[in-house]
Amino acid sequence: MQFNKISEVQKRLFAWGMSKANQADDSLIQLKNHQNCATMKDLKHSFFKQLQGTVLEIGPGAGANLSYYPSNINWIGIEPNLFMHYYLQQEAQKQGLKNIKLCQGSAENIPLEDNSIDTVISTHVLCSVHDLTDSLMEIKRVLKPNGQFLFIEHIAATRGSLTRKVQNMVKPVWKNLFDNCHPNRETWSVLEKVGFTNINYQHFQLPFPIISPHIAGIATK
Repeated sequence: MQFNKISEVQKRLFAWGMSKANQADDSLIQLKNHQNCATMKDLKHSFFKQLQGTVLEIGPGAGANLSYYPSNINWIGIEPNLFMHYYLQQEAQKQGLKNIKLCQGSAENIPLEDNSIDTVISTHVLCSVHDLTDSLMEIKRVLKPNGQFLFIEHIAATRGSLTRKVQNMVKPVWKNLFDNCHPNRETWSVLEKVGFTNINYQHFQLPFPIISPHIAGIATK
């Protein structure tokens, strides 16, 4: 019982903290070694401005991405932390998104039909799913033929590098502090094995210790 109470308090605090993060200015987050974009705002704008149809976002948190979406899409959010849902509804209303649906679920077991989604979005989520392979297979399952998976994720640093050694060392504590986040997950290698027709991504860095290495790209079913 005591553990459950602590867990609930952590989830509430995490949701509140994520809602405050919605106020962050993505234009201040500089990208290093990205070929086309100088800031996180540039990257998200280039990724999300053309969204159409039915869009599924995995782990939308408190809605940090909603300000980038066209207002006429049908948006579905799969968010396991129920305490996020209040903030998501607030942010959706603020951004003028009217066709929204919130579900409690997980990336490993998406409660949607096969071939039903035009675009799936994941930003800084694949680091924390319990089973990365199952999650990516589920994403591919719900996408329509030729549907796209858009992702921006922090990843493991190069093996043998100082950053990777630090990632490996802090992982046990990091996971507990940041909702099961794995700082040393080789996400790109799993992504390349689950059977997408085409995958295009590039590596870049953010000015944050431990989670500096990133990838961003598009995988097509």
